[in-house]
Amino acid sequence: MQDNPVCDNRNAENNSPNGWVYTETVKEHFLNPRNFLMGDESQYPYDGVGTVGNPICGDQMRMYLQIKDNRITDIKWKTYGCASAIASTSALSELAKGRTLDAAQEISAAEIADYLGGLPEHKFHCSVLGHEALRAAIQDYRQNFDKARNAL
Repeated sequence: MQDNPVCDNRNAENNSPNGWVYTETVKEHFLNPRNFLMGDESQYPYDGVGTVGNPICGDQMRMYLQIKDNRITDIKWKTYGCASAIASTSALSELAKGRTLDAAQEISAAEIADYLGGLPEHKFHCSVLGHEALRAAIQDYRQNFDKARNAL
């Protein structure tokens, strides 16, 4: 099987004296991810869920939202991905928590990367994945909310 240069850190230009090609903020979010869902997701009550994947690099992500009064009150996630995917999703979860659904949906991949102090160019797609999972979870919530409202 061929190595994938899109998701392989060995192919990254490495100018860091300690061998780390990411910012300290990325490193912190990778090593200590925020809002990561530990354990069985069936034990976490959620109002919306979004699942996305990147067929190029194999990263997959699932995001769970708790929503009250059109605002994200809690957010949890799981991912199968690289350090950039984990750090980006951790950062996104902090950016989205407490926002209205409309405001959270406007969080861009560039905003996530900026929050992290930047990502290597070949890893920017990792911030897009989290952004897409959040949008999918919001869309799931809205569809289910509309169904429930129409059933009344």
